[in-house]
Amino acid sequence: MVYETGNRTVDEAVERVLAGERLDRRDGLALIAQPLSDLAPAADAVRAHFGDGTVDACSIVNAKAGNCAEDCGFCAQSVHFDTGIDTYGFLDPEEILAAAKRAERDGAQRFGIVVAEKGVSKDRRPDEWDDVIRAIRLVRDETDVEVDASLGILTREEAEILAAEGINHYNHNIETSPRYFPEIVDTHRFEDRVKTLERAKDVGMDLCAGVILGMGEAPTDRIDAAIALQEIGISSLPVNVLNPVAGTPLGERFGDSPPITTEELLSTIAVYRLLHPEARVRLTGGREVNLERDEQHLPFEAGADGILVGDYLTTSGQSPGDDIEVIERSGLAPNTAVNEFDPESVKARAEADDPERIEDGTPERVETAVGTATSIADADDD
Repeated sequence: MVYETGNRTVDEAVERVLAGERLDRRDGLALIAQPLSDLAPAADAVRAHFGDGTVDACSIVNAKAGNCAEDCGFCAQSVHFDTGIDTYGFLDPEEILAAAKRAERDGAQRFGIVVAEKGVSKDRRPDEWDDVIRAIRLVRDETDVEVDASLGILTREEAEILAAEGINHYNHNIETSPRYFPEIVDTHRFEDRVKTLERAKDVGMDLCAGVILGMGEAPTDRIDAAIALQEIGISSLPVNVLNPVAGTPLGERFGDSPPITTEELLSTIAVYRLLHPEARVRLTGGREVNLERDEQHLPFEAGADGILVGDYLTTSGQSPGDDIEVIERSGLAPNTAVNEFDPESVKARAEADDPERIEDGTPERVETAVGTATSIADADDD
């Protein structure tokens, strides 16, 4: 395959990627400086070469909300910040199964059980650990979705147990570059996250690890984060965009305007595709508030091929039917390899769940996966 934009830097990078060569930091820094008009179609060509023409969908449940002892500056669930979220202990495993079934119905291929804390501890909180394992088994045995988990920092023994229980991907985002990480988190180190990812990989789990863009990082930090993920070895790269939450340090710093433009976001996604040609580059939290509705297809035309559907940890997402329309507008198709759902039914259900039609006596709103907490940011919008 020969791909040419007329931009020598971009064209040579694409040629090398298609030949199986891995690009490095110098390449990433050179590429991020190139025009989006050259980067986006080049990244799309690389995605088409290595991918299958589909967008893979995941969904998550906030299995334990709030009171986290860590001080991540973006997080509504930290005990250090007053964000007004609903807090609760680990959900009953049957509730998690119900959320997984909603995700399956809404077209997700994988379902993540997420706990926002430093780590679920088998030794310190054995009852909670038992509930985690029971929830994993219920989702594994009673749905067709792949079971993922994001449970914080793991010991080797905990990682081995999760792998034996069939966890497909372990998620542990690095958030940003090693250089910028201390600006965002004080209570643990970048290296702590890397060690957990290495433990998960060593015992056979695939890795889902990504970033949050728009936290005040420089373009070089965005590249350095991608290079760190190269070194770790991931198969799914979630790209979040900061949705500033009132009460958090980043919410107070940036208000409702993260310091990243649409063009910067799309260029970063395109370069991530070139640096990670065979990974699922997944558009996740913050996309609805940082991209206009008629812009949401653009990341999938710049190399992205994954999405998080349904709600996020503390804020709402849009309808899974709307997400399918975004995917189709980009010229791609929803992935039905794992979960053989009917995309048309999901879109039809989104129309039936419209609030105005519900008020007129049409069917009750069907809860989408998997909103389980609300932040001040949402409450202020009401």
